Amino acid sequence: MQPVDAVAVSPLAAVTDPVCGPEGGAPALDVSVVVPVYHERDNLAELVQRVGQALAPTGWSFELICVDDGSQDDSVAILAALAQQHPWLRPVALARNYGQSTALQAGFERARGRYIVTLDGDLQNDPADIPALIERLQHDPEVDVISGWRHQRQDKALSRKLPSLLANRLISWATRVPLHDYGCALKAYRREIIERIRLYGELHRFIPSLAREAGARIVEVPVRHHPRTRGQSKYGIDRTFRVILDLVLIVFFLRYRQRPLHAFGGLGLWLLTPGLLILAYLLGIKLGGEDIGGRPLLLAGVMMVLMGAQLIVAGLIGELLIRIYHEGAARPQYHTRALPAAAPERS
Repeated sequence: MQPVDAVAVSPLAAVTDPVCGPEGGAPALDVSVVVPVYHERDNLAELVQRVGQALAPTGWSFELICVDDGSQDDSVAILAALAQQHPWLRPVALARNYGQSTALQAGFERARGRYIVTLDGDLQNDPADIPALIERLQHDPEVDVISGWRHQRQDKALSRKLPSLLANRLISWATRVPLHDYGCALKAYRREIIERIRLYGELHRFIPSLAREAGARIVEVPVRHHPRTRGQSKYGIDRTFRVILDLVLIVFFLRYRQRPLHAFGGLGLWLLTPGLLILAYLLGIKLGGEDIGGRPLLLAGVMMVLMGAQLIVAGLIGELLIRIYHEGAARPQYHTRALPAAAPERS
C-alpha cells in the first residue's frame, strides 16, 4: 500500500478541521498515531521526526494527528510549519483547553488508519516502540488492544510513581481489568474498538476498561520510558482525587449501565427494608400506649424509608433513560467479533 498524503492544516483552519475518518468504508491508511499536545513547543519538532523515523522504514502508510488542546504558546504555529515539511502530519487545533480526553476523541474521530496508536507529546514514550505494537496486532488475531507498561519508569518516586502504583492497583481491582500501568499513553488499538467507545470528562485513564466493556481482548507489554528533558509535567498530586471520582463513574458505567435499577434499587431496598421494620416496631409500641414522638428512632425510620423510595424511583428513571439511549439513537446493546477460520479437513 502506498502512503497517502494528508492535508496540512493551518492554525485557523485547524480549529474547524472536519472529521476525516472513513464513514463505514475501509480505512484509508495502515496506521494513525494520535498525540494530544498542550504546551509542548520545545518537543514538537523532535516528536514529529522520531515518529517519521519509526514508521517510514516499515512501508506502512501512516499519519500523525497532533491535537493541540488550547496551548497558549506557539505550539499550533510550530505544528503548522512542520506540516508543510511532512505531508503525513495532520495538526488539529481545539478552540480552547478541553482536556486530554476530548483531545484524544478529536484525534480518534479524524483517524483514518486500520490501527490507531496513542502517544504523549512529551517524548517520555518512545515512538520506536510503535512498529512492534502494530506487528503484534497484525499477527495475533486474539489481541485487540495493546497497553504499554513503563516497567522502568523514569519519574520521581514519591510524587509520580507511588501515587500511580496505588491508583493502578485500585483501578485494576475495581474494574477487573488487571494492568500494571493504566497511565501509560502508549497504546495500540484495532480501529473497530476505537469506533465503539467515546471519551468524556477525564476518562482517558480508563480506556482499557472501556475497551474491555466494548469486547476488546487486551494484553500489556513492557515499553521504554525516558525522563522528561523539556517542558513541565501537566499533572499534579491533585489528580489522585479526580481519579477516585472518575473510578466511581467508570465502575457504575461498566457494571450497571444497562441495569441502573439494580444499582439504585438495590441500595434503596437496603434502606427501605430496615426503615419499614423500624416504623412497624414503633407502630406496635404506639398501639401499646407508649409515646414515640420524641424517639430518635422515629426520625431514622422515616428518613430511611424516604431515601430508599427515592433511590428506587431513581433506578426506574434510569431504566427509562437507558432504553431511550439505546432505542432512540439505535445504539447497539452488544458487539460481535468474527468467527475463527475453520480448520481444514483431513483427508
